Amino acid sequence: MSLLVVGLSHRSAPVSVLERASLGVDAQVKLLQDTVAAEPAAEGAVLATCNRIELYADVDKFHAGVAELSTLLAQHSGVGLEELTPYLYVHYEDRAVHHLFSVACGLDSMVVGEGQILGQIKDSLARAQELHTAGRLLNDLFQQGLRVGKRAHSETGIDRAGQSLVTFGLEQLAAGAPVEGWARDKKALVIGAGSMSSLAAATLARAGVGEIVIANRTSERAERLADILAEGDDTDVRARAVPMGSVPFELTRADIVVSCTGATGLVLTADAIAAGVESRMGELQVIDLDEAAAEAAALPPTSVGTEDGCPLDLSAVQPGFSVMGEAAVAGMDTATLEQHAAWAAGTTVDRRQHERTGPEADAELIGALAATASTVGRIPERRRPEPVAVPPRPAPVLFLLDLAMPRDIDAAAHRLAGVRLVDIESLAEASADAPMAADVDQVRRIVSDEVAAFGAAQRAAHITPTVVALRTMAADVVAGEIARLEGRLPGLDEKHRAEITQTVRRVVDKLLHAPTVRVKQLAAEPGGAGYADALRTLFDLDPETVASVSRAGESTEKNARNRGPA
Repeated sequence: MSLLVVGLSHRSAPVSVLERASLGVDAQVKLLQDTVAAEPAAEGAVLATCNRIELYADVDKFHAGVAELSTLLAQHSGVGLEELTPYLYVHYEDRAVHHLFSVACGLDSMVVGEGQILGQIKDSLARAQELHTAGRLLNDLFQQGLRVGKRAHSETGIDRAGQSLVTFGLEQLAAGAPVEGWARDKKALVIGAGSMSSLAAATLARAGVGEIVIANRTSERAERLADILAEGDDTDVRARAVPMGSVPFELTRADIVVSCTGATGLVLTADAIAAGVESRMGELQVIDLDEAAAEAAALPPTSVGTEDGCPLDLSAVQPGFSVMGEAAVAGMDTATLEQHAAWAAGTTVDRRQHERTGPEADAELIGALAATASTVGRIPERRRPEPVAVPPRPAPVLFLLDLAMPRDIDAAAHRLAGVRLVDIESLAEASADAPMAADVDQVRRIVSDEVAAFGAAQRAAHITPTVVALRTMAADVVAGEIARLEGRLPGLDEKHRAEITQTVRRVVDKLLHAPTVRVKQLAAEPGGAGYADALRTLFDLDPETVASVSRAGESTEKNARNRGPA
């Protein structure tokens, strides 16, 4: 069996596709159940966050596994396979391990170095364990991924390279101003009470907002979060919970709104937002962000031949064609060349002086025109459209941060005057230009080392049942020979019988020690999986004995997993 991951993220797919492909908790559960029910997969785990959807599985066939996992993702995401396929990435075996470890360290996050992903990986493992879809491979993988992520954050300064998506989003809302100063004494509305919303509320409280209102479908969770915020020792913020029906009213009071729910439709429409700020702005203006581009596109193309009476009409010339030098006029007829040369020189042309025709005459005129243009410099370039003046936007009175996938807040709010909206799409664009810290290279080295160690451990573990079966067979042989000796020497006293038994066992252990230690070392190296098969063949080991050892080990690990992830 081999590790396979099929998925899509902000690096491979536009936000619009990620939004449509997002999976709720129920969809994730059904996807896991269908994955382990599929023929190529024996284990399965789903890692679904606001900017990635990944399906991990232990498969026995690569191509069949890729086809099956891709189909399952398409079925459960609601995006057709044909449309989804161009955005999917596939990682296999060591590359799949490297990918998860990089994700756990925050190297593959929209905001490099953010630590929220560790909690999301932990939740993913817990769900797979609860549904019994995670076996030995995926448990080992995700547990080790959590350890690698923690090591990266404790041993390097990767935290300096990035922050949580919440902090990054608030920085974008503040437009370069310090978040603490920008947010101080503002009123905040947080919609949702999950992990992301809770982090947003806590971050806003530390930034110094004066009031936080929590709105959630489940009132108990909203009230619990409000109590935690109000009772915090490190903040002095007023916090209260309201039902979702109170959101329109709270919009009229709030300065900052953060929304991150699991809703499948919009939580805040553009009309609701407009109504919420209209009392503060008067009649709300809607700015068409595409107006400037539309007006520029509507301007008629400027032909070079219409400028200052220039006779050369370049309307049929291929776009982007340079009008300087000989290349500008190559292929034009002689009469047009004569007229243009005269225009460029500011003179007239007496055609009677140029009765010669043909390629030679054209070549002479082309050269003459090029020389004239170089001297006079009057072959004009194509004019650019005049810039269209866009009325300045008024200062925002309402700041919106949408961290949900699919989106909670109508994207049309971007067009409302007095409103600043930051969502996953704009965060993706902003993070593309974010600087990388020097510590990232150190984290990458940690990931590479951990991938090698994980692969070696997995390969060594693969041969362990065979080694155990070999030693069990040797012990059975020793027991059989001692029993046969007792039958031939019935008068053998207990002391001599024990000494003989111990001697035979030491001989067998010494004979097996070097080969079994060496075979574990060899099996840990790349390509070492074949040593287990060779050992079974050389010693004619019963496959069922080996399988029973594996089952016993998995049973022990299962009991340990029931105690929960680390």
